[in-house]
Amino acid sequence: MSAQATKTHADPLNSLGEAIEAAAGSLGDAAGNAKASAKAAAKRVKKTAHSGAYHATYGLAFGVVFGAVFLVELLPEGNVFRRGFEDGADEGFDAAIAKTAARKAKRRELIDSAEELELDEEDAEEPAPPVRAPRKAPVKAKATRTTKR
Repeated sequence: MSAQATKTHADPLNSLGEAIEAAAGSLGDAAGNAKASAKAAAKRVKKTAHSGAYHATYGLAFGVVFGAVFLVELLPEGNVFRRGFEDGADEGFDAAIAKTAARKAKRRELIDSAEELELDEEDAEEPAPPVRAPRKAPVKAKATRTTKR
């Protein structure tokens, strides 16, 4: 028997240990790659979902507004339905602007004077009543029987 044959067959556990270490290292790399791939995929799915939601709501709003404007333009000038659509659209637009202004006014940190708010006294809402803590319900005593069976 030669010396080489003895060396290659002499330590089979050493080669097994190296193989196990190599496999464990590749599994660790795969786990790290899987996490990175999952994060990238989640970002793409989120971006696609947001894009889809945006385009769906855009299309819905556009369709509603365009359909209403198209319908109004089909109606004769003095028609009661046309006037109703136009007046309702004007009031809705004004209400949306007022709501946006009120929301922005609530965000202000410092108000110098009441004149900055531009509120009419008629439009001012009364303050809400204070909220009370809920009352505890009284504990009911168990009824006892006085008659015998």
